[in-house]
Amino acid sequence: MSFDPQNQLVTSPFFSPTILACIRLSIALYTLVAIISFLIWDSVVSNEAGQFFSYFTDLTYIGICSYFWAAGIQTVGFLRESGKVYPLKRWKRFLQVLHMVLQASIMTFPILVTIVFWALLASGNTMATAVSRWRNISVHALNSVFCLFEVLCTNNAPPTWIMLPLMLLILGGYVGVAYITHATQGFYTYAFLDPEKQGPAMLAAYLVGITAAEVIIFVLVWGMMKLKTRVFPVKSLDEGLADEELKDTDVDEVSLRSGKHGYAV
Repeated sequence: MSFDPQNQLVTSPFFSPTILACIRLSIALYTLVAIISFLIWDSVVSNEAGQFFSYFTDLTYIGICSYFWAAGIQTVGFLRESGKVYPLKRWKRFLQVLHMVLQASIMTFPILVTIVFWALLASGNTMATAVSRWRNISVHALNSVFCLFEVLCTNNAPPTWIMLPLMLLILGGYVGVAYITHATQGFYTYAFLDPEKQGPAMLAAYLVGITAAEVIIFVLVWGMMKLKTRVFPVKSLDEGLADEELKDTDVDEVSLRSGKHGYAV
């Protein structure tokens, strides 16, 4: 079976590939500038740059940045090939699978991050300064906007169900990273992961709740994307080419008739 035979990864029901590429690359550039700015701030001002890669929020944001660079470049490649193929379709199967795993992660994790932050972690200091406002809006609000753009405004197919256990495995792996961080740096990235503060029962409840939330988010995203593909069915490549040929034929006929009646300029 060929990979993405309908070129769904690089097209949209609402935008031309050119506009889609511009939007994706704009998001990619914004997130890259944001990440670099946050790292510089953490290095120079707060002296917490060493903690940056310990937070699931920041790792998820890096995933968003990586995905939009990858998707944007693939869309540009699609344009360079006159809308027939794009580089990822020629790459090794392993790289194609990695792209789909990254896509599944940025379609669910940002929503989870947003919900957990605003429900459990936000405080009076969340919007205390201009920097904190920009940072929290970027990583705890715009992250879900970027996510929902890919879910609702592109021809991306719903993630396959095998991605759900992979997403849960990644979440479980992050919990391990969080406890390694505590063992090596002496702090918990998220207070609800502290067993001494929360107690074993509450800690287990938090972990089960977050796992359940990820499952629910995955199912909802899958459902939204499935509905989108039914409302806006994707044309096959052959159908698209046939439409273009029909348009060209119509234009030629109009030109010919205009010429016969002396209307041509």
